Amino acid sequence: MARTKHLGLRVEPELHRKLAYISEYEGRSMNGQIIYLVNRCIRKFEREIGEIEVEIEEKRDE
Repeated sequence: MARTKHLGLRVEPELHRKLAYISEYEGRSMNGQIIYLVNRCIRKFEREIGEIEVEIEEKRDE
């Protein structure tokens, strides 16, 4: 299973409050709402422009 990556995000207080409101309305955590929106954006981009091919990092045993 792929490990998740951390992404720090700075937002204005008004945007934060609005995101919190929408997240609660949609029944998601703020993190879940951001992931939902990013995935939606990527799907739209790939429908319009084409699939984005990325290499999947494999876990290395150390």
